[in-house]
Amino acid sequence: MMFFDPRYLLFVGPGIVLSLLAGWYVRSTFRRYAQVPLSSGVTGAQAAAAVLFNAGVRDVRIEPTVGFLSDHYDPSEKVLRLSPDVFHGQSVSAAGVAAHEAGHAIQHAERYGLMTVRQALVLPARIGSQLSLIVIMLGLALHALGLAWLGVFLFSGIFLFELVTLPVEINASTRARQRLEAAGLVSGADADGVERVLRAAALTYLAALISTALQLLYFVTRIRQEER
Repeated sequence: MMFFDPRYLLFVGPGIVLSLLAGWYVRSTFRRYAQVPLSSGVTGAQAAAAVLFNAGVRDVRIEPTVGFLSDHYDPSEKVLRLSPDVFHGQSVSAAGVAAHEAGHAIQHAERYGLMTVRQALVLPARIGSQLSLIVIMLGLALHALGLAWLGVFLFSGIFLFELVTLPVEINASTRARQRLEAAGLVSGADADGVERVLRAAALTYLAALISTALQLLYFVTRIRQEER
């Protein structure tokens, strides 16, 4: 079984460490710039509304939600949900995160191709996350390598989803910076802080992609060894 295989930790360990470091970095960066007041004095909700208005998007609601950094855009309901620190915050962090999520709403409104692809990969990724490990483990335990390869195929749905997610997130951040500046909501100093917050967030998606790629590499390597 792969969880008793020390090679599994050699493959997956670096990805786990990288993900933990990326998560710590994004939280610490957010908290740091949450202490820096935005020069324009607007809240995150107001910044998101201004970004959407500047882009000509009028049919997206902005609502508060619970949790820390639980901010997200729901394309099925056209709702941008912001965590309390972002919705009510008047900081550089709040503006950056809110504008980033508004960037996703703009992508949706403009039918950005990669966002459409990502939405199509949601179901395969969900199925992969629920079934792939069980199928791979069962295939290896029974030496039913065809079943194990099916598990790898299912797991690939997760990898493809995260592979597409990374450029989608980077594009949303680019739109966020551009629209904040176009709306006149950030000064030079603010822009630097927003850039740091958005860059930190992007690292979490990169770390997740690397971690998933290392797991996928382990599964493929392990099954090919079993085939010999």
